[in-house]
Amino acid sequence: MRGPKPVSDPHSNADADRMKALENRIAAAKHKDAEVHHMKKDYSQAQLAWRMVIELVAGLGIGFGIGYGLDTLLGTMPIFLVLFIFLGLAAGVKTMLASAQEMQTKQLAKEASRDEDDERGD
Repeated sequence: MRGPKPVSDPHSNADADRMKALENRIAAAKHKDAEVHHMKKDYSQAQLAWRMVIELVAGLGIGFGIGYGLDTLLGTMPIFLVLFIFLGLAAGVKTMLASAQEMQTKQLAKEASRDEDDERGD
């Protein structure tokens, strides 16, 4: 023997459609947050400055190490040391400029999205 048939709710389709739309909006918002660059959003200016200093010092240190190693191996003491210190300095400055460009691009994108939100009234 079968039980009574369930009564269908006329609002269930509308609720299901609203839930589906909400799930789509949540998924879109999560996808937007997943596209964050390798730099975190909440870096302070001091952290960014330290990052740039460390990049410069790392370039100098690596250049010094390579130059000193080659000079020791080949017995030509100051030649490769000086050469690779300058090359390390150039590499460090190039890396610092790339980081500064990345920060500037991110800041401009943030300001553009803020302006766009203001225009829409969000």
